[in-house]
Amino acid sequence: MAAPRVVMLGRPGCHLCDDARVVISRVCSEIGVDWEERSIDDDAQLAQRYGEQIPVTFVDGEQHDFWWVDETRLRHALSAP
Repeated sequence: MAAPRVVMLGRPGCHLCDDARVVISRVCSEIGVDWEERSIDDDAQLAQRYGEQIPVTFVDGEQHDFWWVDETRLRHALSAP
């Protein structure tokens, strides 16, 4: 199974993560790509590195956005070859 194209780092109870999740889910569903969410609370290194930036999104392994997800920018990144 291939790795998901979009990964969101967040944590439970984060309202910005809730907002980002809605955008990512909608865009990925419409485009037909997989995504996954990971909690920084499950990984001390992720928590230390990204704790002040959540939600952090990655597209194809590269950091894409933090604090919020721009829907147009995400669509563009996912449609690029």
